[in-house]
Amino acid sequence: MNKHLISAADLSKDDALLILDTAEELAAVSERSIKKLPTLRGRTVVNLFFEDSTRTRISFEAAAKRLSADVINFSAKGSSVSKGESLKDTALTLEAMGADAVVIRHGASGAPHRLANWVRGSVVNAGDGTHEHPTQALLDAFSMRRRLGSLEGRKITIVGDVLHSRVARSNVLLLATLGADVTLVAPPTLLPVSVGTWPCEVSYDLDAVLPKSDVVMMLRVQKERMNAAYFPSEREYSRRYGLDRDRFAKMPDDAIVMHPGPMNRGMEIAADVADSPRSTIVEQVANGVTTRMAVLYLLLGGESAQ
Repeated sequence: MNKHLISAADLSKDDALLILDTAEELAAVSERSIKKLPTLRGRTVVNLFFEDSTRTRISFEAAAKRLSADVINFSAKGSSVSKGESLKDTALTLEAMGADAVVIRHGASGAPHRLANWVRGSVVNAGDGTHEHPTQALLDAFSMRRRLGSLEGRKITIVGDVLHSRVARSNVLLLATLGADVTLVAPPTLLPVSVGTWPCEVSYDLDAVLPKSDVVMMLRVQKERMNAAYFPSEREYSRRYGLDRDRFAKMPDDAIVMHPGPMNRGMEIAADVADSPRSTIVEQVANGVTTRMAVLYLLLGGESAQ
């Protein structure tokens, strides 16, 4: 394992499998009445969030606390950052506090990479701009593996707003490393220019891809990041790229549905599809804590769970 987790591309297949196997061992701890391990007692984990996040921040906090680490939650709002303090000065403050790991979410792509040059502790990227979100990809892979077994040769379809999705990029990189075949389905306006260099296929026809998919992952349409008209209307987007009951029926019987959340119900995914037994959306949230425990454990603790 590297010292930092900034990109899914940082992980070799052995690294990724070590994290997933460790998460599987730690999942057993999460099922006990007392969910704590003493592994990271005396270590300090700082959650440094420059963007709003409920699910990811709470997940990292729960993961660190279950490993008995001390947790400092640092929100940019109401801090010196809102008064104009630079990322570097914030980093030096954290360094003076003796942070062993810094979990950072930032609106600028590349911010975790810069931070890693300024602190001695480990840096974990919890989402940077439209770049990456590697722990989300790991928890998604963990959720797939629990439902489907090995990911080798599995056909994964990722649908929707790829252009603004750091989750999509991290998932493509990680799933390719784990031997899965990934297809992106989106309107041409919602695909990044560089998508031709990604280790995946691209399709504009969701109906053609669904019957041969083992996993269909729907992405949230990130309207807050859109400053132009990327598609004619929400209704038109939903008609062509939404996963409704009819499209769901075209999927193989053992295929699963995923969504990194939060969902636009009724737009990219129908409510009854999101709530079906073949949906892993609630499991993904629980698996997020376990997977992030594995990441923190391996970065700060040891080689495998006891």
